[in-house]
Amino acid sequence: MLSDETHKDIAGKIYQCTQDITPMPLLTAAYPDLDLADAYHIQNNVVSLFTNAGSRIKGYKIGLTSKAVQQLVSSTEPNFSPLLNHMFKPEADELVRAQWLTPVVESEMAFMIKHRLAGPGINVADVIHATDFVLPALEIADFRVARAAGMDVRDITADMGAAGGVVLGGNPVSLLDIDIRTVNCSLVVNGEERANGAAFAVLGNPLSAVAWLANKLSEFGLALEPGQVILSGAMHNAQPAEAGDEIHARFDNGLGDISLRFN
Repeated sequence: MLSDETHKDIAGKIYQCTQDITPMPLLTAAYPDLDLADAYHIQNNVVSLFTNAGSRIKGYKIGLTSKAVQQLVSSTEPNFSPLLNHMFKPEADELVRAQWLTPVVESEMAFMIKHRLAGPGINVADVIHATDFVLPALEIADFRVARAAGMDVRDITADMGAAGGVVLGGNPVSLLDIDIRTVNCSLVVNGEERANGAAFAVLGNPLSAVAWLANKLSEFGLALEPGQVILSGAMHNAQPAEAGDEIHARFDNGLGDISLRFN
């Protein structure tokens, strides 16, 4: 494992990327001995820099929730990162493209936690009991560690799972009223459908993804807490966002639409 000093040094560079809006090269190229445990230590240090500057943890995102993506980045399981309160954007906001590095958008399901969920041993029934309601969501992933050939789970995890922004829809739905696995969505950019997908693409069931997260967090002495927002994973391939783009995510099963714009 890399030293604590090296973890903090790398975290400082990642944090500075967010201030300068300038990417950095792959960590795995500069630090070939970096392992996944190092990546989570670096992530934690990046989060600490944000919280010391006034941000707070609002929830978590789950990434790498398809086997194909896991294989692409040499992983055998999903990964996770905290979501910070400054990442949550209202639908009415026009996002300034110049304030982002290389943003991509993904349609997801957001779980609103009402009861503490602490692993290990959490299953989907526990998740249902602990969830107040679900909302449709758009995640805006952004990459401080620049995407390049050879990027793998260690680069992404250290970089807060590429967490950048979240836009939540305004139509809450109880898990008791839908089979969440059957939710479908399409992503329309400037009037053209760019992607579509289904909730079952997320580990076969987004409930399973949230259960995985609760169990994984227990390894770090953490739990899902009341009031937190959990993004369960992408329902389709990520799509790039450029200045002038009008983006609409359309969900069925009564969940409704989400819109945002980059200017």
